[in-house]
Amino acid sequence: MANILIVDDSAFARARLKRTLESGGHKIIGQEQDGKHAVQAYKELNPDIVTLDYLMSGKNGLEVLSDIIQIDSEAKVIIVSGSGDRLIEEKVFQSGGKGFVQKFNPQSSILAVISEMFDTQP
Repeated sequence: MANILIVDDSAFARARLKRTLESGGHKIIGQEQDGKHAVQAYKELNPDIVTLDYLMSGKNGLEVLSDIIQIDSEAKVIIVSGSGDRLIEEKVFQSGGKGFVQKFNPQSSILAVISEMFDTQP
């Protein structure tokens, strides 16, 4: 079980992701709707994993990822994107992200990424 911070500007996407992650036995310790609040929540909550929407108003997911990595170079951040663009995925990993998941893939894919992070079965 991981303690997870969800960051997405869509309430629907946050709720959907919360249900999926909880069904996988994970605990949601915080939810934020923008990058500005996400960085502060990371500092306060110290989550095991952060899920970040790629496209958000204000700071996008890559910018927030960079801010979090500056705070904690070992942070486990998964970018969740509506796009399957390989260039975006490459940027995520080059920037220190530990996972990239498409929003419209089966929700089990994010559970698989988390399982790989912790070397456990989904």
